[in-house]
Amino acid sequence: MRRVIIWAPLAVFALFLTMFAATLRNPVSPTIVSQMIGKPMPDFALQPAVANHPPLSATDLRTGQPHLVNVFASWCIPCKVEAPQLMALKRRGIPVQGVAIRDRSEDVAQFLADSGDPFDRIGSDPTSRVQFMLGSSGVPETYVVDGHGVIRHQHIGDIRPEDLDGVVAAYEAAK
Repeated sequence: MRRVIIWAPLAVFALFLTMFAATLRNPVSPTIVSQMIGKPMPDFALQPAVANHPPLSATDLRTGQPHLVNVFASWCIPCKVEAPQLMALKRRGIPVQGVAIRDRSEDVAQFLADSGDPFDRIGSDPTSRVQFMLGSSGVPETYVVDGHGVIRHQHIGDIRPEDLDGVVAAYEAAK
């Protein structure tokens, strides 16, 4: 009996370690979905990210018309990859607003010159405050916001050509 008592803590620790390792290998969900889906856009007012675009605020998203809000950065490689898809969405008449995180104005301007400019408005989020308020876990991420300012959909990662129909469907559902 004494032998069992001596080895019991080690057995419990080994069981705990095995369960912990199994959870790390197979997480419940590999993506972090925003808890803001279905909730109003948090109040914010950002300064313009570049001189030739108006700034972005939560009020700008409560116009009665849905919008896409794209969280991006000039230094983000997947953001450059998704740029043609954002341009395609703009050509379809879908308004795209931008939140440039941890970026400099001149870098954002160069990014737009190189990759295309789908944005009606771009707000500068130098400390990622708005990004965190949205529940965004990285860049790029795109949110569909209905005309009342309620977040209806989140697309995590870059929008690829095969994602366009789904993003358009989410936009149409937000009307």
